[in-house]
Amino acid sequence: MDDAQKYDLEETLRELEGYRGRHTELISVLIPADFNINSVVKQIDTEKGTADNIKSKNTRKAVLDALERISRQLKLIGQKLPPNGLALYSGNVSTVEGQEDIKLWAIEPPKPLKIRIYRCDQTFIIEPLKEMLETDEVYALLIIERKEATIGILEGRSIKVLHTMTSGIPSKVRAGGQSAQRFHRITEGLTKEFFRRVADVMKDTFFENKKLKGILIGGPIPTKDEFLETGQLVTQLKDKVIAVRDIGDSELAGLKELVESCKDVLAEQEVTKQKVILDEFFMMLAKQPEKVAYGEAEVEGRLNMGAVGKLVLSKSLPREKIKHFEDLAKVTSVEIHIVTTETPEGVQFNNIGGVGGILRYAMS
Repeated sequence: MDDAQKYDLEETLRELEGYRGRHTELISVLIPADFNINSVVKQIDTEKGTADNIKSKNTRKAVLDALERISRQLKLIGQKLPPNGLALYSGNVSTVEGQEDIKLWAIEPPKPLKIRIYRCDQTFIIEPLKEMLETDEVYALLIIERKEATIGILEGRSIKVLHTMTSGIPSKVRAGGQSAQRFHRITEGLTKEFFRRVADVMKDTFFENKKLKGILIGGPIPTKDEFLETGQLVTQLKDKVIAVRDIGDSELAGLKELVESCKDVLAEQEVTKQKVILDEFFMMLAKQPEKVAYGEAEVEGRLNMGAVGKLVLSKSLPREKIKHFEDLAKVTSVEIHIVTTETPEGVQFNNIGGVGGILRYAMS
């Protein structure tokens, strides 16, 4: 999915999630691509017969009308389902008792549907589609120093601290009477034990994570390298270490610095992609303002002229406004980027209106 497709699906699922039927009159039909569509049509026809027995006149009519809409949609599709299957949702979404507002949503999933569902309930069954929006890849983050360690995770655009650990290693000033060699042996022993504890927590946290794409490690010289050289980290995780960087900070600030320093290996990660497009936008705004447009009126005008190459929209904009600009952009095959306010650059962009365009050519 590109940014626009992902945003549209997120908003559609959010809308579906907000509906609550007064009775069991919201219908969900999820069909894998390899399922026989004729069998689904026959099932819908059978459900119509069953719905005739519903005692409440209003509920019976709502369910029958929803089933009829689904049946018509399936017949329009023909014999071949979309490559990833199809999700159909229909029902009475009116908030007024006794009034009917039957709507239908037909969604082509971004990934193959693996489950066949027919459900008539008070809510729509959207969990299988919501799972498809979850980030497929995550990165483990580790900042390790002699005194402490911070373990975190990069998931999509989100950077989170999962564990903070301390080593208990004394400072370099020795207690009275201790020889240098004895003090060195004590600190080295404590260091190895600390490395072992950190490795154990990394294993417990990430070993079973099937989405783990790689591990980024940061810290001062030579601590991070000593940690890797001791062999405490299990082989399966050590093999996933894709970057080691010199980082001077810890906790959340250190994790953010680590991610920033690894942008070359995270080129396809969402947090980096967002930063790249916004860095490009602000750099051009400063150096080539004639090739940038921002603000709703100016960007819309440039879109209508076919001058926009890349459209950037803040996710904080109203849904209908984002849809309006998406529709304009699709007319001239504009590259669409939807950015959040989860990064400083995203906040800065939102503060100037949340609508911007990088132009195909300079305009005065």
